[in-house]
Amino acid sequence: MTRVSESKFSTTEDIVCVMGLGYIGLPTAAFIAKSGYKVVGVDINPDYVSCINDGRVPFFEPDFDELLKTTVAEGSLTASTTPVEAAVFIIAVPTPFAKGHHVDDRYIMAAADSVASCLKGNELVILESTSPPGMTERLAERVLEKRPDLTLQPGASNSIYFAHCPERVLPGKIMEEMVTNDRVVGGLNPEAGKRAETLYSRFCEGSILLTDAVTAEMAKLTENSFRDVNIAFANELSIICEKIGVDVWELIELANHHPRVSILNPGPGVGGHCIAVDPWFIVSSAPEEARLIRTAREINDAKPDFVVDSVVGSVQKLGEHSPVALLGLAFKADIDDLRESPALSICEKLGQRIPRREILVVEPHIERLPGSLENLPNVALVSMEEAVELADTIVLLVDHTKFKSLTLKQLEGKEIIDTRGLLR
Repeated sequence: MTRVSESKFSTTEDIVCVMGLGYIGLPTAAFIAKSGYKVVGVDINPDYVSCINDGRVPFFEPDFDELLKTTVAEGSLTASTTPVEAAVFIIAVPTPFAKGHHVDDRYIMAAADSVASCLKGNELVILESTSPPGMTERLAERVLEKRPDLTLQPGASNSIYFAHCPERVLPGKIMEEMVTNDRVVGGLNPEAGKRAETLYSRFCEGSILLTDAVTAEMAKLTENSFRDVNIAFANELSIICEKIGVDVWELIELANHHPRVSILNPGPGVGGHCIAVDPWFIVSSAPEEARLIRTAREINDAKPDFVVDSVVGSVQKLGEHSPVALLGLAFKADIDDLRESPALSICEKLGQRIPRREILVVEPHIERLPGSLENLPNVALVSMEEAVELADTIVLLVDHTKFKSLTLKQLEGKEIIDTRGLLR
């Protein structure tokens, strides 16, 4: 292993401790381990920890399994349920929103408490979790509440350095984007930013963009809010087109021939733990001012109900027990991530709205239904071939590559509701 010089991190050799081993934390840990650091990943889920220590990825991410196997086999990455003393701590835990769309910071604060007990002085603490403005400062305050013997003032033997470095990768393309994407790094002070830059430059080929912590927090929220607003335009357009009898896919294709127009494709809603969540953090920070961002969120949050109403209206024309096939549960194509998935929400609501109809779910990236669907007696996970053969209504919710193999002959005579424009 290549060792890091003492001028970069002067405590506990080259150890980096990553708190949270989910879709972002685990790949981050593996890339850092590959770059020459000794990495200890921490997660409260013992099954995750055991799986990772066996060199197995506990979720689906294309081409990531080989990197994990290699770093675990070399001993540069290990997983644990408890943190260790380290030169750097990276917090990559979930940040869901609570009632009123305010951030639920309990996971961050729990991580802060765990990290605080491991600090001796001169460590760098990085918050990667997507956060509302001011969260990095709140994290630092929490640590110092637990450890009043430490200080944020740089240059002392008991100084602790805090930075916010939001992830900017797309699930399904993490192996590429973790390396090539630019990184925004915001320190609570310039020294913290420089230390974080040293870490990320070891494996990131993109530019490292230095700023302050609160601007870094807003940068990630702004990126995803921009996308959310543009998706909301497309989703609202699809609803309008449905009402006036226009093919929205043809309309967008025609409009996008204008040299200064680039409309996104509509869908059944917006999912994932970024675009579906992050704009609310801006709204909660400035509720009176964030009018456009709030409206976009409301439009996208309402789209699954529009799809449910369309399906219910369509199946009422058919026999009372006519099966319905739902293609896809993930929040985007070719991954197994169901977080905030509009497709999952649509399936749950349809299972309740049409309880006498069999709902055949196809999701090639999972082996069993999530708990919210297992409790619905009329919902079953089946193969694509079985669903298409048995169902009279086909609802395409996710544009998985597997679904592109469907032929017109297979769909002949079926009622088709295509929320992704894949089966046109």
